[in-house]
Amino acid sequence: MSALTVMAFDYGTRRVGIAVGNSVTQAGQALKTIAAPNIDVLFQEIQILVDEWQPNQLVVGRPVHPDGEEHEMTAKATRFGNQLRGRLNLPVTWVDERFTSAILEGDPKMRDNLDAHSAALILEQYFAEQSLD
Repeated sequence: MSALTVMAFDYGTRRVGIAVGNSVTQAGQALKTIAAPNIDVLFQEIQILVDEWQPNQLVVGRPVHPDGEEHEMTAKATRFGNQLRGRLNLPVTWVDERFTSAILEGDPKMRDNLDAHSAALILEQYFAEQSLD
């Protein structure tokens, strides 16, 4: 089985964190946090990263309440993932991200690039779930 490159997104209305990893190392590497003025600029920046990294799979963190209930950001992250699939023509998987930001927010070193590091954790969560299959 060849290595799959996977790009993960921590979607927020103001910033989107992006990380990349592969199915061999199963480690997420924080790439960058994009604070784009609008959706078109956001997707232009994402396209540049996709062209550079050539991912086979996209993963989007799906925020939910601690009890698993959906909220306003759940729908926004789902819509973002659907837009990624439509614009980039790549498969998208959603990962429950209810614990990722909480892990990082307590770490002062993470503050500057919190969203990209959250994306890396989302990616590692995805790999962990894949290995259970």
